[in-house]
Amino acid sequence: MLDRKLAPEFQTLDKIAMVQTVKHVLENGVELYSLNAGTQEVIKIEFLFTAGERYQTAPLVASTVNNLINEGTDKHSSEEIAGIIDYYGAFFQTETGKDSSSVVLYTLEKHLKKVLPVVKEILTEAAFPENELQTFIQNSKQKYLVDNQKVSSIARKYFLNMLYGDKNYYGYTVQLEDFDKLEDTSRLKDFYRDYYASNRCTIIAAGMVTDEVIDLLSSVFGSNWKRSESFLVDTMRILDPLEKQKVIEKPDAIQSAIRIGRNLFNKTHEDYMSMQVVNTILGGYFGSRLMANIREDKGYTYGIGSGLVSLQKAGYFFISTEVGVDVCQKAINEIYFELKRLREDLVSEAELNLVKNYMTGVFLKNTDGPFALSERFKGIFEYGLGYEFYDRYLNTIKTITPKQIKNIANKYLQQEDLLELVVGKK
Repeated sequence: MLDRKLAPEFQTLDKIAMVQTVKHVLENGVELYSLNAGTQEVIKIEFLFTAGERYQTAPLVASTVNNLINEGTDKHSSEEIAGIIDYYGAFFQTETGKDSSSVVLYTLEKHLKKVLPVVKEILTEAAFPENELQTFIQNSKQKYLVDNQKVSSIARKYFLNMLYGDKNYYGYTVQLEDFDKLEDTSRLKDFYRDYYASNRCTIIAAGMVTDEVIDLLSSVFGSNWKRSESFLVDTMRILDPLEKQKVIEKPDAIQSAIRIGRNLFNKTHEDYMSMQVVNTILGGYFGSRLMANIREDKGYTYGIGSGLVSLQKAGYFFISTEVGVDVCQKAINEIYFELKRLREDLVSEAELNLVKNYMTGVFLKNTDGPFALSERFKGIFEYGLGYEFYDRYLNTIKTITPKQIKNIANKYLQQEDLLELVVGKK
């Protein structure tokens, strides 16, 4: 019998046996990756398109197309589509990123045969009705105006602008007048025709994905889906930042938003995994140094964190927080103090072991269940990486030393290399 008075024996995690995807190629060339790991009759099907913001022909085109894709087709109105999806208990969502856009369906396996034709219709016959576009524009402008009053929203937008500039869609800052330029739906329809095509799509199916489900997906999406004949327009160039420090004054601000960071690399870089450990120590979890100092000790903020963002053509490191305007400069000074400490002092074994256990636990949690596993697959697929990436990631966490952490901090976290943005008062 289990003795509950005794704590379980401590164990380290060396390797996780992840359920991996199986690749299928449909008759028309569409790649389908299946992940049969579910115990419930629920399926998530993601249609991933090479249709992110970096490919758009004008501001907001990519996100508007993806937001309106299920708002009416040649056969059904938006209300009728929503009614069908709701009737079968399915759920539909769209996401637009810098590099890709996706249309995601969650449904019960037993209703898949009824729901998939509607999804096919959305992906191939979206109509972009004028009334739906006008409603979207009005709602989006209102949201833009509300967000533009928040120092955190402004900082998020303009920090990307500082990193990448206005000449590409990694850094372009949307302006209110950009919404009015969407009134001509022909640009949306052109983007939809060119980028939501069979040769720009990858399907990832996770959950209870049986052979019957594969056959059904093949029959629906393996034929009668046009290819795009246009060239993939991707002329984006990453330029060096033009300004190192910037203050956007908001006289009525009670809090100031702070962003400090730099252009870095994406997850294909050899130092990406070591940098993840450095980032976690600095500001990647609730017990991090930034939280311990600036929240718990100084009381300057409710929360502060740091992170690494990976894009297909770039990547960046950032520190983010909102603090009272009267302690803005003091908080900035403490941030640079913690960065200096990482560069000059060795991390103690006790702190490093705590971070290692935390990162391993988070990784384990993020591979729990078929939907989480599909996200892990997408996280390597979009960068041309294989599952060995995760083995190397766990090995890095396990073997990295205090000296290596100090070296990485000196290599990438020098104060003179960092950009600094304050929105509010400094």
